[in-house]
Amino acid sequence: MRQHLPHAGPVPRADLGARARDWSEIQERMLVPLYEAVYGRLDVGSGTRLLSLGCGSGLALVMAASRGAALTGVEASSPARLALARERLLRETWGAQTRADIRLTDRLPAEPAGARTPAYTLVTAFEPIGRVAGDAEELAELLTAATPLARRGAPVVLVGWGPPERCATSAVLRVAARLADQDRGTVRLRPALRDDLEDVARRTGLRPDGSGRVACPFGYADVDSALKGLLSTGLFDAAVAATDQAQVEKEMTEALHPYRRADGTVWMPNVFRYLIARTR
Repeated sequence: MRQHLPHAGPVPRADLGARARDWSEIQERMLVPLYEAVYGRLDVGSGTRLLSLGCGSGLALVMAASRGAALTGVEASSPARLALARERLLRETWGAQTRADIRLTDRLPAEPAGARTPAYTLVTAFEPIGRVAGDAEELAELLTAATPLARRGAPVVLVGWGPPERCATSAVLRVAARLADQDRGTVRLRPALRDDLEDVARRTGLRPDGSGRVACPFGYADVDSALKGLLSTGLFDAAVAATDQAQVEKEMTEALHPYRRADGTVWMPNVFRYLIARTR
């Protein structure tokens, strides 16, 4: 779920701060079941040195720190999200962890693993691919730069959207794709493909070593909360650039109607897929 899409038009600075807060307070928690499943399967704990790519506002890092992991979070696309991650993670200690065990940055560490730099034992890329044209290529490029920082055989976790028929949010994303298509200069949205994650692993020389699917329903207190949360992903930026905010929100509201409950809440079942690949 992306904060920015290239060529979708500039977002005012004030709006970026508000959108990062919406991401942190509303949307980021939707993938908590995924984080829990991955950390449990890989036994993340005090012996883990985690490199988190695209760490957002840091919720997955908080969960790893609470398990005792030392961690580095990299968030290059959104300074506002990175600032929120620092607020969350650097204002206190986490169990046996100290601030020295937590590093947050807007770029990858420059020095590869070696005698002076302990290797990472786990690399995660929790931002799901499979919705934006070129996102697989972008992730492959990032992993090519990141994997030399990990030890040999370390797990690298990639995440993608599940099949459209298993993701209720696909109905709302189709609104973004249709409206964005009116502007030929914007980035195209696309459906998730079954082998997206394996293709990225192959391009970057990683060895697939297991996968899983996790139910991650998107639940919101009301339609307004759903609009804020979904818009905070950046997946609707191209649609807004091609039309306008009011039009996008109107059509999103219509697409959300089947998922409104009697009490006004919005509930959209989704499935996300993760791949565990190993460095060579």
